[in-house]
Amino acid sequence: MAIESDVPATITGQWRQPTNTAAEQKGGIHDDATATDLGFRGGTVAGSIHMEQFVPLLEASFGEAWWQSGGLSLYFLSATLDQEPVRCFVSAVDTDGPISRARVWMENEAGTAIVAGTASCGGFDEQSDLRSRLAQIRPLNELRILKQMNLGDRVESVTVRIDDQHVDRQLKVITEPLDCFASDARFGARVLPMTGIVGIFDPAEQELARPAIQPFVGLYGGIEIAFLNGPVFSETDYQSSGEIVGLTDSPKTEVLWRDMLLTKDDQPIARMLKMDRLMKNSSPLWQD
Repeated sequence: MAIESDVPATITGQWRQPTNTAAEQKGGIHDDATATDLGFRGGTVAGSIHMEQFVPLLEASFGEAWWQSGGLSLYFLSATLDQEPVRCFVSAVDTDGPISRARVWMENEAGTAIVAGTASCGGFDEQSDLRSRLAQIRPLNELRILKQMNLGDRVESVTVRIDDQHVDRQLKVITEPLDCFASDARFGARVLPMTGIVGIFDPAEQELARPAIQPFVGLYGGIEIAFLNGPVFSETDYQSSGEIVGLTDSPKTEVLWRDMLLTKDDQPIARMLKMDRLMKNSSPLWQD
């Protein structure tokens, strides 16, 4: 991917037009009819798809070491529609301290901020954008959809795996089909793209979310992927575990935070912190 430097101390990615890969999944936030009923302009592009667009810039900023000990922490600000042009930015890397860190963000053609956050390399970043937000979440008012959940609820040791066929399908739709996703030449095995890494945590995440009261429509509020001993590979068995680390609400949503860990042979490989927003106006429990 060509990267241009049109702002001092900032690298700027190319304009891309991400695909709403879940547009045919009726009844969710990616479905035009459901999304417009809930007040959105249409079915939204998944936040994990937007994460892909940052990866070439992070390799350019931090080098290949980003895959071993780097992180990307994104807070989603505005939804985008299928094929809506966006580009991303990475600020100059701050190397003051053991962990190198940069600000990252994405904008559409109107200059609206789509996502904002931090990226890092050199160790686990306790001061990442999402972890800083989690530490400052608002006092809980009332939960109805999530009322059966508790802080500290855990799921242990779920075996997870993403196969090459899944990666091949993703390479047809993601904006940055890098060489390491298609070949084992660089790392000795095929690396999972960001959508695959988010997806590999899904079985354990769903187990944690089982007590949520259906029906409701949810959307990502933020995702952080942190490599502890990366990369994460396809065709490899891992163990996933995690816990609920945040429960809160806003006027329009209930908010669930899950902190997930991926291991192999008892070695930590990656973590994911995810914030999900559950739309109150999508649930009968909020139809007062």
